[in-house]
Amino acid sequence: MHQGVLFALLAAAFFGASTPFAKLLVGQVPPVMLAALLYLGSGVGLSLWYGLRRLRAGSQGAADGLRKTDLPWLAAAIFSGGIAGPVLLMFGLAQTPASSASLLLNMEGVLTAALAWFVFKENFDRRIVLGMIAIVLAGVLLSWQQMPQFGLPWGPLAILAACLCWAIDNNLTRRISASDAVQIAALKGLVAGLANLALALLLGASLPDLARIGAAALIGFSGYGLSLVLFVLALRHLGSARTGAYFSAAPFIGAAISLLVLHEAVGGMFWLAAALMGLGIWLHLTERHQHPHTHEEIEHSHSHSHDLHHQHEHDFAWDGREPHSHPHRHLPISHSHAHYPDIHHQHKH
Repeated sequence: MHQGVLFALLAAAFFGASTPFAKLLVGQVPPVMLAALLYLGSGVGLSLWYGLRRLRAGSQGAADGLRKTDLPWLAAAIFSGGIAGPVLLMFGLAQTPASSASLLLNMEGVLTAALAWFVFKENFDRRIVLGMIAIVLAGVLLSWQQMPQFGLPWGPLAILAACLCWAIDNNLTRRISASDAVQIAALKGLVAGLANLALALLLGASLPDLARIGAAALIGFSGYGLSLVLFVLALRHLGSARTGAYFSAAPFIGAAISLLVLHEAVGGMFWLAAALMGLGIWLHLTERHQHPHTHEEIEHSHSHSHDLHHQHEHDFAWDGREPHSHPHRHLPISHSHAHYPDIHHQHKH
């Protein structure tokens, strides 16, 4: 299995597993406060991880850290996905039936792919489109509890706007995915957590007891923090659309755990949706995109091994360890091999 696919599916597994456990806290902690604690658990936990790793690595620990040129992309991603998205979702949920809301939330994957394909010019072919359609239909069937009853249009529009914000977040984060994934995820968790905490307090919520805070923080570190780190790594290897497609498996993982933890039952619709999801993932897994292409000269920094695309010299004493991280330059090269739209293959077709 391709490394990027594994990262995306593991990200989906961590996020999907967090849903049934977070559901145990629903009713005990107000929704916005719960979102704040989940994000803060992610941000604080990853910040500690990042700090300890930097201390251990010394001066080389910041080799693939965020650069000044990355900060505008990160700030826009945090504002879009960590602040605007959750606020719009809370507004939409207040005016939209749960069944309709669940159905509309499946639009995040569609909008992520649409932006990646038509705005950021990420390559796609018929097989990828068919796989995405199967995955989206699976999500629709999974969330279709009853015919949608939208009522006033502002609620559904707000939820669609939230999905668009997260789609923008996904595509903007892809632009900086070569940088340190832990650092990116830590900053996103901290800012989103503080913004949601301020909103929760403004709405009159109060902090729960320490046991619930600890439980929410632990769920957030795993389901939001580790999941986001893996998601960023997947973006680095697969691009936005394909990462979003594999990540769509998260609801099925959550449903499977719900069967064990919450003893929830599933009907025939679930198994039909699971079959469609399997078909969509199979179409993506069996993709083979190969053609002659040219790499333009580029300089960046990320963890790498000396492979087909990394044949550079070192201007420092290298101990031979791989993978390793340092600023390096790619010289122009033309060749042909199977590839994904990763950080080295963003060429035109």
